[in-house]
Amino acid sequence: MQAKINFLPILNFLDNLSQNNVKGWFDSSRADYETARNIFSEFIDTLIDELRMSDNLQALSSKECVARIYRDIRFSRDKSPYHTNFSAIIAPGGRKSIMQGYYVSIQPHGQSLVAGGLYMPGAEQLERFRQAIAQHAATFKRITGAKDFVEQFGKIEGERLKTAPKGYDRSHPEIELLQLKQVTVLHHFPDQEVLAGDFPEKVVVVCRAMKPFLNYLDKVLQ
Repeated sequence: MQAKINFLPILNFLDNLSQNNVKGWFDSSRADYETARNIFSEFIDTLIDELRMSDNLQALSSKECVARIYRDIRFSRDKSPYHTNFSAIIAPGGRKSIMQGYYVSIQPHGQSLVAGGLYMPGAEQLERFRQAIAQHAATFKRITGAKDFVEQFGKIEGERLKTAPKGYDRSHPEIELLQLKQVTVLHHFPDQEVLAGDFPEKVVVVCRAMKPFLNYLDKVLQ
């Protein structure tokens, strides 16, 4: 990998932003924002370089992956104008990809994470996942039971129904998976890990443990 990346300016800026989430403060702190954002973009480019061959990322760069810091507040009760994290989606085509990707977020106070999966699936996507599980869950369970997967993520997370989804028997042997309304995995990083010199390498390890899970979702959603 490249030279070590200093994440402290990112954590400091975002910590201050969370306490001063107004346009006036942001405008006066724009230089700090630009510094933090450039560091985050460098970090995402480093991850892309490490994952390029295995994930078919070709000419992808951080520009296509990094999300805007400005929030869409049109339909939100929270009128805070800025996100208090830096985030990116690394996938073929970047953040607008229709394929599964790695969601990478840096946020102070232990909220940094790498995540992936079906966070807000459409009804058709969720039904395709359920059909695959109902017909043959062994592949999914083998992937999510693998040693590397369990070490990095523990178990599948997400909201779930209290009963069986429509069209499925509540006595189905895979009812716990069929009840899922979200199919996600998360790995959190405390600030001390973010600030450690090997943080990018640790993120790559997490992404590689996630890849079979994302590949499975891409296949069943085709």
